[in-house]
This record gives sequence, structure tokens and C-alpha cells, in this order.
Amino acid sequence: MVKYVFTNHKQFALLYFSILLIDIFVKIQLPIFPYRYITKLWLLPLLMSYFYFNKIDNDKKKHRWLLFALSFFFIGDILVINHTNIISLSLSLLFFSVGKIFFCIKFSHKKDFNVSRLIPFTIIMFGYVIFIIGYLYKDLKAFLVPALFSFFLTLLMFQFAYLRKDVFNKKSYLYVFFGIILFIISEGIMAIKTFKTDIPYQDFLIMLFYGLSIYLIVFGVINEKKEELEFGEIKENEISSF
Repeated sequence: MVKYVFTNHKQFALLYFSILLIDIFVKIQLPIFPYRYITKLWLLPLLMSYFYFNKIDNDKKKHRWLLFALSFFFIGDILVINHTNIISLSLSLLFFSVGKIFFCIKFSHKKDFNVSRLIPFTIIMFGYVIFIIGYLYKDLKAFLVPALFSFFLTLLMFQFAYLRKDVFNKKSYLYVFFGIILFIISEGIMAIKTFKTDIPYQDFLIMLFYGLSIYLIVFGVINEKKEELEFGEIKENEISSF
């Protein structure tokens, strides 16, 4: 029964987004302790189990990078609940940064790519990072360098996700790419809320975009298949390495 829920995509989506909505409700309506620590414990472990039960092959080494990324994000999630505490906030930034590095490793590949195709997206993301840092500059204070490093890793995640195009199947590419975009939006709202000022519906938007982003990334990787080109023709899809 448990395995069926995790291997049936529709059943799992219903379970995951139900838990996500409960977590959002708790975040908005109930005290942080103990309620938020209870609901927050479910989301990332659910996604890790979902990935585990749906992995395409049995080579554990191919799957470890995504599982490592989700594990570090899980710890960062727990720590960031108490983001008003400097130590908790600092550690959460550290764990999220390490998780981003593992995501970058997972999204990377050995196939050559067209640098000119990457330039427009790099300029857009670089401009976004400069805008956010410039807007928060006076308020970041001791967190300026950690924030810069964290946003830089987000930029790398965005680049590696984009460079999966034409290397992996379109379905996997689009889910992962849009998942990263939603993560960037969630992270930006969280940064503004934490260091600058409140914005309308911030808690709802942060968790909605974040929860949806991680789900899309995992779902995209689960459906990942390689696209190989030979003499200009797309060969038969092969199951990718995780």
C-alpha cells in the first residue's frame, strides 16, 4: 500500500500537496512551536521516498547527488523556521548552499554546449542577483558575503538546469527548469522578508513556490531520459544516469 502511493504519481501528488497546504496553513495561522516543526518534517522526506521508489535503475551512486541535495535542504528547512535567530539563520544558509552544490552536480553533464546560448540567461540571472543584493545591501550587514555566495550558487543551479536542454528529454528539462525558476522566486521573497520588509502574502507565496519547486525538480529527474544526437538525428531515448 505504501509503495503504491509513492509509485502512483497522481496519488503521491495528492498526498504531497495536501501536506504542503497543511504546512502553509500552520505557518500562517498557528504558533511556530510545536506545530510548524511537526508539519515541516513531512515534505522533504516524502519527496526523498518518492524519488527512491521511482528511481529508474539500481545504481545507487547515480542517485546519491539528488538525495544529498534534498537531505541538506531538509536540515536547512528545519533551521530556517527560526530565522530570527542569527545562528539558526546562518546554519540554514550553509545547509541550503551545500544542497545547491549537490543539485548543481546532479544537473551537470559531460556533453558540449553552446556558450552563446547560455549568455542571455546568465545576464538575466546576474541582473536579478545584483538587483536583490542592491535592494538588500544596507540590511544584510554580516550576511552580505553568505548571501552573495548563496545567490551565486542559485545562479549556477539555473545555468546547469538550462544546460540540460537537448541533453535530456523535453519533459524532464521543462519540469526541472520551471522548478528552479519557482525556487528563485521563493528564495527572493524569503530574502526580502528576512532582511528588509514584509510583503503581502509573503508566507503563503514562499511556501507555495518552494514546495512546488522542489516537487517539480524531483518529478523532472524521475522522468529523466537522455537525448543522443547522431548525424543530426535524435536516436532512441536511453535511460539517464542520476
